Amino acid sequence: MMSNTATATVSGAPTPVPSRRTVDAFTRTLHALLALSFAGAYITAESEIFRLVHVSLGYTMGGLLVARLLWGFMGPRYARWSAMWGKLRGLGDWLRGMRTGQTQWRQAQNLYMVWTVAMVLLAIAPVVFSGYVVYQEWTGEWMEDVHEFFGNFMLIAVSAHIAGVVLFSLGRGRNLAKPMLTGRVDGAGPDLIKSNHMFLAALLFAAVLAFWVEQWQSSNRLQTAELVSSLQPGLGKSQSNFDED
Repeated sequence: MMSNTATATVSGAPTPVPSRRTVDAFTRTLHALLALSFAGAYITAESEIFRLVHVSLGYTMGGLLVARLLWGFMGPRYARWSAMWGKLRGLGDWLRGMRTGQTQWRQAQNLYMVWTVAMVLLAIAPVVFSGYVVYQEWTGEWMEDVHEFFGNFMLIAVSAHIAGVVLFSLGRGRNLAKPMLTGRVDGAGPDLIKSNHMFLAALLFAAVLAFWVEQWQSSNRLQTAELVSSLQPGLGKSQSNFDED
C-alpha cells in the first residue's frame, strides 16, 4: 500500500515546462535599474527632503543611458542598434500595407513596442541634462519648465510602453513581460542567447550601488561641514568675549 502511494506521488509530480533563454542578465538588470531610477526620480521630483535621492537617481539614469548606448554596439544581436533600427524602419512597410488592405496586426504590435522603447531612450538625455542645469542653478526658472516637460514626456512614453505590454499580453494569452523578468520564455528549443552575461550584470549592479552609497556619504560630509561652518562664527565670538574679559 505504501509502495503504491509513493509511486503515485512520484508519477503525479508536475512535469517541468521546457523553456529557453531569450534575454541576458545584463539587459534585464539594466532595464530594472532604469525603471527603478525613473520611478524613484519622478516620485521625489517635488520633494525638498528627498532632493538628494531625486538628483542621484537622475545621475543614475544618465549613467545607465551610457551603458545602454555601449550595449547597443557590443551586446547580443537583439539588443543592438541595428536590430532596433531595422524594426523602426518596418513602419513604412506597415503603412503601405494599410493602404493596400494588408494590415498585419502582429507587426503593428511589435512596431508599437519598439517605438515606445525608442521614445523612452530619447527622453533620458534631455531629462538628465536639464535636471543637471537646474541643480547647478546655471539658468533661470525657465529651465525648470523644460525639465518638467521632458520628465512628463518620459512618463507618457513609459506608461505607453507598460500599457502595450499589458494589453498585448492579454491579446496573445501569454506574459510578454516574463522574458524581461526571468530571461526565458516557455517552449522547447535551444537558448537564443549563448551567454547570460552574469558577470557584467553583477558589475553594473555593484557600480550603481557604489554610486548611491558614495552620494549618501558625500551628502553626510557636506551636511557636517555646513554644520561646523555655521557654528564657527558663534565660537569665535564667544572666544573674543572671553579674551576681553
